Amino acid sequence: MSFIELNVIFVAVAVVVLLPTLPWRGSVAGGMGRVVVPLVATAVVMVALTAVFDNIMISSGLFDYAGHTLNGARVGLAPIEDFAYPVAGALLLPGLWLLFTRGRKT
Repeated sequence: MSFIELNVIFVAVAVVVLLPTLPWRGSVAGGMGRVVVPLVATAVVMVALTAVFDNIMISSGLFDYAGHTLNGARVGLAPIEDFAYPVAGALLLPGLWLLFTRGRKT
């Protein structure tokens, strides 16, 4: 299994968990806006941190990737496939939070 296939699975699970939770937060404009804006901001910060720290860890020799599992695109030394995990986390964790706090005042 390649990293792209694994990424698709992780992001798909995160989206499946998050999407049903969005309408639970009131009106579409107010509820979704209150959730989507922080999600996007979190994803941007997580991707930026991933770019910085992956490059540091790879350049220092802490780890490397088998070349046949990557598509070849990189941001510095970090393979593009690494950026799906912070995006999936930024979607999945709030999705689980909203799912498990459904019906409670937050």
